[in-house]
Amino acid sequence: MKFIYALIAATTLISACAPGAAIDSDMERGLVGAALGYGAAKAVNGNGDRGAIIGGLAGVFCDDAGVCSRPRY
Repeated sequence: MKFIYALIAATTLISACAPGAAIDSDMERGLVGAALGYGAAKAVNGNGDRGAIIGGLAGVFCDDAGVCSRPRY
């Protein structure tokens, strides 16, 4: 059951990253990445702190790497 809650939370947070959604700034992407990283690490019985750090950094730098960049109008 614990895995289902983590999966639901991850799905909700990932859907917020869709084009046209409310996640626009580096700080918002970092917070979402940290939450997803923490949840994913806990779902596989890993270290939640490390997952949050890695997820947060990935969220902050994803647009700089061209992974989640979208056109600015």
